[in-house]
Amino acid sequence: MMGDHQSISAFLDAQAAEAGAARNTLLAYGRDLRDLSDWLSGRGRSLTDLTRELVEDYLSFCDAQGLSRATRARRLSAIRQFTRFALEEGWREDDPAIRISGPGRATRLPKTLSRDEIDALLAAAPQVGRTPTDRARNLCMIEMLYATGMRVSELVTLPVAGCRGDPAVLVIRGKGSKDRLVPLGAPARAALRDWLALRDAAPQGSALHRLLAGRGARWLFPAPGAAGHLPRQSFSRLLQQMAVTAGINPTRVTPHVIRHAFATHLLEGGADLRSIQMLLGHADLGTTEIYTHVLDQRMRDLVLNHHPLASVAEKGPRRPDTST
Repeated sequence: MMGDHQSISAFLDAQAAEAGAARNTLLAYGRDLRDLSDWLSGRGRSLTDLTRELVEDYLSFCDAQGLSRATRARRLSAIRQFTRFALEEGWREDDPAIRISGPGRATRLPKTLSRDEIDALLAAAPQVGRTPTDRARNLCMIEMLYATGMRVSELVTLPVAGCRGDPAVLVIRGKGSKDRLVPLGAPARAALRDWLALRDAAPQGSALHRLLAGRGARWLFPAPGAAGHLPRQSFSRLLQQMAVTAGINPTRVTPHVIRHAFATHLLEGGADLRSIQMLLGHADLGTTEIYTHVLDQRMRDLVLNHHPLASVAEKGPRRPDTST
């Protein structure tokens, strides 16, 4: 059986080689896991002895030390990554950290949009753009973003080769160069077909034709610049124009808010968290669980704003009717 330092080193090597973790991420994982190892050692335990109770006791110890919620959440994330790796490697038969909720995760809920607001954005998209080609591209982008929950970086770097043939499913290259499959609904597929038809028929000498003759040929959404594809910032500006056209405050609309709306609306429709985790490309289920808090907040707001007894708390309890 490997000692703690050896198992931590093996975990970090795997994170670097397989997950493509950045250097700063690896350093943070290493510090956090060594701190846990030292804490366990003081109690005559090791990482192989970890149980849910020990992890919770360690987090309580971190809290008592005065560590911030962000630091405690980061340490729990490192522990989760490690225990999942240990399970996959066969070092242990369970994952003791998988169901432990992070400290303070519900204090900052992701911003999202209602279904009516998304519908308004989708209706506004064909009105934004100088030319019919631009408008078709813009509609395709927002339809695909909402249909898949992609990150904006994943959207703008879609290779055109993987989008041909009227695909019902797309392969998305996500963080750490990990691929995942996401389905395309009928509206997104229709918008993609329309955009590809215009893209392929770009007139000789047009701006789009020149882009496709250069670096932009590889990308679904070509644009001038060294990368050859539309920059994330440009799409964010397009989204804000759509928001203005739709009558929505543009400060509320970003590509990541559309991603949050995708996940929230799936959960509202009855999808399970594991499926949403896979669609979003989250490494940690705890990241996906935040959307349950969004629904809880919406339910509270619904009751407070629409229930006939909602104002009782403000006015005081109703007095009994003594007129009879």
